[in-house]
Amino acid sequence: MNPEPTATPDTHETVTPQALRQQYEAGATVDELVTASGLSYGTVLNRLHDAGTVMRSSWQTRRMRQNPQARRRLAAHLRTLYEQHGATLTELAAAAGETRRGARRLLIEAGGTVRTTQQTQRMRSTARAAERHKAALSLRTRYEAGATVPELAREHSYSVATVYRLLHQAGTRMRPQHHHGPAHDTRKQP
Repeated sequence: MNPEPTATPDTHETVTPQALRQQYEAGATVDELVTASGLSYGTVLNRLHDAGTVMRSSWQTRRMRQNPQARRRLAAHLRTLYEQHGATLTELAAAAGETRRGARRLLIEAGGTVRTTQQTQRMRSTARAAERHKAALSLRTRYEAGATVPELAREHSYSVATVYRLLHQAGTRMRPQHHHGPAHDTRKQP
């Protein structure tokens, strides 16, 4: 049985849950906090819990200590994917080789804020609309330079109907359609 380290009462009071949390999140282990603070193992755990600390496993601590710069770079990369490209937590987890929870933790470490599902859907819908608008303007430029709708459809792997719809959305003035083949005489035959 381990006796509780002796410490003066005012030492215990100065070790706040927030101070313990900051040290823990900076990479200190619970054992190191016990040694540094003079508090018991259970007291340190209780104070970390009171501060809302997300506890990590021993392998996560080892990983964190192996290369903290790499962890920060990974966290920053995940934040960029999340905020600028609309990635989901599941996609972040796959990119980082982590669980969703681990990816979420890295995102928060990098200063990111977790979105709701509705916010993600709105963000992706806006991005798709911007892509469609960009494609429509590109098609319009090519069409106005003389390309035909079937040519544009083949070049971009779109259907002819999709090309027409995108051209219409871009406000393209359409050329008159040509009817190829034998001319049709609209006069009545005697």
